Amino acid sequence: MSQIKKTFDLLDYSYKILVVIALLIVLCIFAADIIIPICFSGIFAIVMLPAVKFLERKLPTGLAISLVLVVTLGVLVLFIWLIVNQITSLVADLPDLEAKFNLMEENVTTFLRKYVGLNKAERTQFFKSGITNLSGYATGLLASTTNVISLIIQIPIYIFLFLIYRDRFKAFFESMLPSAEEFTWKKEVEKVIQGYISGLLLVTLIIAVLNTVGLALLGIEHAIFFGILSGVLTVIPYVGIFIGATLPVLMALLTKDSIWYAGGVIAIFSTVQFLEGNFITPRITGSKVSINALAAIVALLIGGKILGIAGMILAIPALGVLKILLSQTHYLKHFVILIEDSPLVKKSEPEIVKIEDDGKEAKNLESVNE
Repeated sequence: MSQIKKTFDLLDYSYKILVVIALLIVLCIFAADIIIPICFSGIFAIVMLPAVKFLERKLPTGLAISLVLVVTLGVLVLFIWLIVNQITSLVADLPDLEAKFNLMEENVTTFLRKYVGLNKAERTQFFKSGITNLSGYATGLLASTTNVISLIIQIPIYIFLFLIYRDRFKAFFESMLPSAEEFTWKKEVEKVIQGYISGLLLVTLIIAVLNTVGLALLGIEHAIFFGILSGVLTVIPYVGIFIGATLPVLMALLTKDSIWYAGGVIAIFSTVQFLEGNFITPRITGSKVSINALAAIVALLIGGKILGIAGMILAIPALGVLKILLSQTHYLKHFVILIEDSPLVKKSEPEIVKIEDDGKEAKNLESVNE
């Protein structure tokens, strides 16, 4: 009877967990514009917490938080100014690029007519479809830019409030735990998020420098802009660097006489991607989160499906936090084995002790029989 009761409790517990997960997914889908800034604010608040605690030794809490926010926003404004300066330089070259794009279009048309066999109507439809898709991407980019501006306005406010009321959040979670339990996973969550974000910023800087130097050596125009863009896009794991390679490849096709320059750009980005995936990221952020590739890809797909690009950015740190919470849960801690990337500890097999028969027992037995 006790075994039946235990099985029933476990099934009931699992059912409730699934219901909660389903409700959270529905909430994220219908309230994405509210959930996204709150999630980003929570992450940034945890990252800024050590600096705030350091300044609180000499300054009031509100002033310490404000100072950290002002310095962070100042660095962000400087970065945006650099990007805008590069974009302005790129826009100034658009008339020449447009002429070269038209020439490339004629070459593609000639190729389609000569080797693919498309007639004029089919070629026209081909380019119309391409322009329609490009317009759709541009519209989506514009909408994303509007959302980014909204995030920039909301996030500092949420960060300030999270840091001001952090003691209340801690008291809230502690009040939910039995008196015998401790709030031990708080430090682990902070360590994972702080380590991941700081490591991600360093990885972004390294990728931006490597791509910028490679493109500059290859003679690609606006190498600084494309290098920084590719570095920023690495916050989207696995796919960001491929998106960042598209524009410099197109620039190489438009501005260079040989197609080998585009091949060189692809070779640079492939090399940097290899270094990033096998050496840079594992050494800098891999030990902080310790998520295996399969779990990371599934998390990216789910995050992208629910919250779009923001969901893909939040997927890895969210999975790292989920791993910590699962490890603290008695019934669900076994799922950590499927998520983490640490080596499996094999259970030691019992040693089989062989007793060699040297014939003494047989001789003794014969003597007894005699």
